[in-house]
Amino acid sequence: MEKVTLNVKGMSCGHCINSIEGSVGELSGITTVKVNLDSGTVSVEFNPNEVTLDKIKETIDDQGYDVQ
Repeated sequence: MEKVTLNVKGMSCGHCINSIEGSVGELSGITTVKVNLDSGTVSVEFNPNEVTLDKIKETIDDQGYDVQ
């Protein structure tokens, strides 16, 4: 398993949390995904053999957020 914390801009409310955690959580290979609004981060634990970091970033971007 691999763990990464991404800086994500544009998150401000519960809908943002549900949107990101829901969409990323549906990807194959994701173990955990946790949004922290206060720090503007998304922590993800995933299996790199099943999903790439680029795919995770793309999924967050597709929800309308800016991954740094």
